[in-house]
Amino acid sequence: MNSWEVKTLELQPHAPQILSSTEDARAIALAIPGGESLQDHQVHERAWVVVLGGEVEVTTMAGERITGTTGLVVEFSPGERHAVRALSDARLLLLLTPWPGEGHPGAMSLDDKAHARQHAAEHREQA
Repeated sequence: MNSWEVKTLELQPHAPQILSSTEDARAIALAIPGGESLQDHQVHERAWVVVLGGEVEVTTMAGERITGTTGLVVEFSPGERHAVRALSDARLLLLLTPWPGEGHPGAMSLDDKAHARQHAAEHREQA
């Protein structure tokens, strides 16, 4: 058994702390100062954001918006774009599963990694 008292971890802003990382999941604790945010982004895995302290506003590209405090749990599908803004100093737990998700650079073969920049450049040209 592993355990963490996330409420008392010495988390630094802009320095997420990986608590656990296995083939099944990754758990990350992070602190976001009030007024700052995790800008619009997406992950390859299913993601759960758990608010452990503070108040946050979570938005999606689909226009969904929710504000919550300690105890709020938000689930995102793989690839779902979202942003998390701290309305006050916030402490979050992020759970990603499976880890790494399909398409994540960590899940790519060495051959795929060797061609990743070329594929990205081709994708930008098509956009």
